Amino acid sequence: MESAVPAAGFLYWVGAGTVAFVGLRILCWLFTVLRVWGLGSEDRVGPSLGEWAVVTGSTDGIGKAYAEELAKCGMKVVLISRSQDKLNQVSSEIREKFKVETRTIAADFGSVDIYDTIKRGLEGLEIGILVNNVGTSYEYPESFLNVSDLDNTIKKLINVNIVSVCKMTRLVLPGMEERSKGVILNISSISGMYPVPLLALYSASKAFVDYFSQCLHEEYKSKGIFVQSVLPYLVATKLAKIRKATLDKPSSETFVKSALKTVGLQSRTNGYVIHFLLASIMSLLPSWICLKIMMTITKSIQACYLKKNKKN
Repeated sequence: MESAVPAAGFLYWVGAGTVAFVGLRILCWLFTVLRVWGLGSEDRVGPSLGEWAVVTGSTDGIGKAYAEELAKCGMKVVLISRSQDKLNQVSSEIREKFKVETRTIAADFGSVDIYDTIKRGLEGLEIGILVNNVGTSYEYPESFLNVSDLDNTIKKLINVNIVSVCKMTRLVLPGMEERSKGVILNISSISGMYPVPLLALYSASKAFVDYFSQCLHEEYKSKGIFVQSVLPYLVATKLAKIRKATLDKPSSETFVKSALKTVGLQSRTNGYVIHFLLASIMSLLPSWICLKIMMTITKSIQACYLKKNKKN
């Protein structure tokens, strides 16, 4: 019986320590929610950083929403995307609605010979914000060797998701460094936080964006430049093939309005409080469970797609 007393004391302190640790984690989580989404402000972005904002992939979804929100903040906007017709339409909408100057550059980020053209289009502009948003994925989740037109898919996905982020940053960063101020927002994905089977190339490319952003932030924050990795879960966009917005799958406008509040507060953000909650839960799970969850989700999406399109 006497030997049981020290053991009981040990277990008591283990239990107390565990409760204290969990309680501290919950308090930290609540503090982050309050500080970022409760007290956060879009006032950290605007013309004081530089007259112009540059947004890639800016004619739809998250990119268009960023362009509109930054124009709402009084910034002139350079829209870069593939279709000149869509660029003209969005450019006209932004000019009429927000009364700011806009410019357009038509460029297909699937190619690597576009950056001289983009450089000429940006020459002489005081760029305060760069949003590296352009991205692409598979048509549907699929195992690596079964991806349709694999060789071209590899080339296109790397050019669009990885090369574009590096090249656009290369074009814009020197001016920011010279003025000792600027913001670079790199749109990654939850797929960059956790490996996603059946979306291997996409997941890996978004992990690159996340790591690249974190490194750049540490390298340049002392020079007045804020680099943010934005890691959303599902947002109702054409890329995600989600038409109707819900609480956990917000519209592009809702997501971007929320995400802009985190600028200057979080260099790595999920951008939206519900997505932050989901990421917090996932972070508590062992990696093998996360992989199982992701595999289950992508298999389900794959099955629905194949059934709808009658593929075997």
